[in-house]
Amino acid sequence: MTTGTIDHATLSTLVEAGTVRRAHVVGRMEGWSIEIRYGKHQRILIAQRSRHARLFRRLDTLVSYLKDVGIAEFDVDAAAHEPGSARAPARPDRAEALRKAHEAAAYGAWFREEVQKALDEADDPNTVWVSHEEVEADMERQRADLLARIRHAEK
Repeated sequence: MTTGTIDHATLSTLVEAGTVRRAHVVGRMEGWSIEIRYGKHQRILIAQRSRHARLFRRLDTLVSYLKDVGIAEFDVDAAAHEPGSARAPARPDRAEALRKAHEAAAYGAWFREEVQKALDEADDPNTVWVSHEEVEADMERQRADLLARIRHAEK
């Protein structure tokens, strides 16, 4: 029997084709892994990104995964598993990334709300519109007042 690796997409295809003979769950110090047997092959399920054996920290998460894929029956080898030994890896960088993602999402929500308020105000028939010429005249008046105050303060 040859041993290799298998990814989620291939496993799903094999299950749909009805070629999976057996799923074998193996307990390890770090968590639980899955070995899939089909034909004369035995393959270890790997994680998509790391390409290393996919480990599940909790057995109930693994069971949910297998049921979602379409595998309801499997055997378990818990000889090497030690309950409570599987710890989440320390990832302080993830906490910072999540904080930034939440801040960005909150800013995005605030910005969309402000834009919607402006659009609602623009569509309101009671909105008073000011022409460009009126704004320029008002700014010129404010500039003249400011310059007069500066000249008065210099004396």
